[in-house]
Amino acid sequence: MVRKPRCELMHSLVINPELLQRYDVAGPRYTSYPTADRFVEAFGEADYLRALEQRRDGLAAKAYPLSLYVHIPFCESLCYYCACNKIITKHHERGAEYLHYLEREVDLNIAHLGQGQVVSQLHLGGGSPTFLSDAELAQLMTMLRRNFQFAPGGEYSVEIDPRTVTRERLAALAEQGFNRLSFGVQDFEPAVQKAVHRIQPAEQVFDLVAAARELGFESINADLIYGLPMQTPETFERTLAQITQLRPDRIALYAYAHLPERFKPQRRIHAKDLPPAASKLVMLSSAMRVLTAAGYVYVGMDHFALPTDALAIAKRQGRLHRNFQGYSTQPDCDLVALGVSSIGRVGPTFSQNVKTLDEYYDLLNQGRLPVARGMALSRDDLVRRTVIMALMCQGSVLFESVELSHLVDFKHYFASEMQAMAAMQEQGLLTLDESGIHVTELGWFFVRGIAMAFDKYLQADKNRARFSKII
Repeated sequence: MVRKPRCELMHSLVINPELLQRYDVAGPRYTSYPTADRFVEAFGEADYLRALEQRRDGLAAKAYPLSLYVHIPFCESLCYYCACNKIITKHHERGAEYLHYLEREVDLNIAHLGQGQVVSQLHLGGGSPTFLSDAELAQLMTMLRRNFQFAPGGEYSVEIDPRTVTRERLAALAEQGFNRLSFGVQDFEPAVQKAVHRIQPAEQVFDLVAAARELGFESINADLIYGLPMQTPETFERTLAQITQLRPDRIALYAYAHLPERFKPQRRIHAKDLPPAASKLVMLSSAMRVLTAAGYVYVGMDHFALPTDALAIAKRQGRLHRNFQGYSTQPDCDLVALGVSSIGRVGPTFSQNVKTLDEYYDLLNQGRLPVARGMALSRDDLVRRTVIMALMCQGSVLFESVELSHLVDFKHYFASEMQAMAAMQEQGLLTLDESGIHVTELGWFFVRGIAMAFDKYLQADKNRARFSKII
């Protein structure tokens, strides 16, 4: 029988300070492997078009539905912690222009992908998708439905900035077929909100979530961030108490990544105001304790869900996947990404669009897809991706499964990595047996560090300054 890590982490779990120091390092979140920083400009539009045509002409188009991601880059105000690609503006007329170019991008994709491919997952991210008006969002959905076939029972989600929506706006989203909402909460504490320039009273969020439930949305997600300026374990406990009272179906819990050299807005955050690693660990441990005690299932590194939610069900059934939006219930399907800076995956390839509006508009005006860079995965990449995603999603890697899928001798192929696994076993992060590698409850705190051992690119390049800390 396959051993699985327990969902619940005991409050009494004590982490050795030496272990914490050892793994207080930067590393990827593994929403993909290889990670986006490995994409190269040698992969361009022609490579992406070839991937689209191979999907159109192969069996995948009929056997597996598509996932769509649409990036809306505009925000009315700047949140200092944000590392997303965004444009701060009060000029809402820019939304109409952007939609015009999104339609051009879709037309170019469809010319090579084929009309009417089935879509089972749509996610609108940003920025703030609700920067667009109700009419503009309706225009976007009409355009997408004209080109793709949306499957009944799919997951159709949109990110919500509580400061920009009303009950009426939520009703308009429901009318357009969205069945899942993701609220950007981050923290309810007024001092923390002020420090990150995102003031939103808790009452506002509670009222909107209540309205969303009345309107029949199937799943409501709330995003939290720990490690923000002015946060302490005590203040974060208060936020956790409020979030359990709010009781969203899913909770995404992210560690704040302070990378001011990469993300200019973060320069407004003073390093002295950030909680130390030990305090962040207490916050994470508190979240594990409070949320599991409130009935949430610990899905994985950064997600919790109520037992009745599709994400928790997928976890129990071993159907959990991970993509650029985090954990997902959908099969490991192709992802067509639309909009400035968006990242997609078609077949064994990744691609990313250009990061500025000027470049995006210019290329589309030339009748070209705005692909800036990407990557065609090698056989080795595919083997390692299987292992890393199994660790991140199931907390377990079965040797036989990898060997049959990729025709390798696991222990021989990963000889040096198995030495690292043996050391981690001694540290209590995992167990090894004849069937495979199994992450322990302690190991879930450091699962990114375990996965990093299988990252060929990271082992060759020890410069990890571009990544967030794993704790």
